[in-house]
Amino acid sequence: MKKTVVWTVILLVVLTFSIVWTYNWYLGRFAPSLPDISSTKNGSAVAYVAGGCFWCTESDFEKLYGVSEVVSGYMGGEVENPTYKQVTEGSTGHREMVKITYDPNKISYRQLVLELMRETDPTDADGSFHDRGHQYTSAVYYQSESEKNIAEDVIKELEARNVFDKPIATRVEPASTFWIAEKYHQDFYKKSSIRYKSYRKGSGRDAFIESVWGGGEYDDLFEKKVNNSASKWENYQKPDDKTLREILTPIQYKVTQEDGTEKPFDNEYWDNHEEGIYVDIVSGEPLFSSTEKFDSGTGWPSFLRPLDLDFVTERDDYKLLVRRTEIRSKYADSHLGHIILDGPISNNKIRYCMNSAALRFVPKDELEEEGLGEYLPLFD
Repeated sequence: MKKTVVWTVILLVVLTFSIVWTYNWYLGRFAPSLPDISSTKNGSAVAYVAGGCFWCTESDFEKLYGVSEVVSGYMGGEVENPTYKQVTEGSTGHREMVKITYDPNKISYRQLVLELMRETDPTDADGSFHDRGHQYTSAVYYQSESEKNIAEDVIKELEARNVFDKPIATRVEPASTFWIAEKYHQDFYKKSSIRYKSYRKGSGRDAFIESVWGGGEYDDLFEKKVNNSASKWENYQKPDDKTLREILTPIQYKVTQEDGTEKPFDNEYWDNHEEGIYVDIVSGEPLFSSTEKFDSGTGWPSFLRPLDLDFVTERDDYKLLVRRTEIRSKYADSHLGHIILDGPISNNKIRYCMNSAALRFVPKDELEEEGLGEYLPLFD
């Protein structure tokens, strides 16, 4: 009788362990993906690119100086909660891709786009090496007109230099919901290094990269270039407190210098629908475009993203006890508002909730005379 009880207990333990292990194995390999709604860390930015097999793309970008994290996932399709099996079958419209968290002070968005071109075959419109289908094609998913312009300029530059024998087919598309891939695929090159190396070599990826870039004749492309827009402000000197009190209204001073918040529905730009650029009230550095503004119903001007990540910084804010992400201008260091995670799902729920008092609106017709003519193409 005692032996029967002992064996029953052992059997139950083994069965329980098997069920738990099988369930975790299932979650790691085949469970539906989850949308990513995380915000970035202080001073960091995010980029989204597709370069064929995300095992390889993740590995390539994680080695770059200035990149703090790379996460494999899916983007571009219409199906929610896609699985790896669905995506690789080509039935969802998604691509395998990665989310890159990086420090813009150490590596530029342009350098990330160039790296994508270097680590895949951007001339392949039907897949990536021996992985075929739309789900394995390359793409840059831009979050702002600035990112779009940078990606398109990189492609033009590479084609002007005749780096590749065929036209570049990499797509430049707006970012949508980023779905995090199953645990099994994260850091695959570390967890299954033998299989990864075998796959990478067998696919012909490394051989192609060496054939194009191995000679070093295009190394100059990767030299860091100054962002001309941002460089105009690098020598900006913020006025002293006495001057700020003279040039700002009480509410503008309270918001920008004392981290205040204006009243909803009782501010200058919450319902402004005119085309133009919103600049810092203190320095004039360009911050947001009307092309990214939307009616959030909250009574504050709300935007999908900044005009240029070089002009904003992020900080943790615990004034309400819970962590929020504060947004400040880079050069004037004005408090602008916060990132609130109640925005459109297509924008990872991110909403830049800004204070009108921290901004000055420059209509489209006045951009040229204010030295902001470079932003006119946004309104074509």
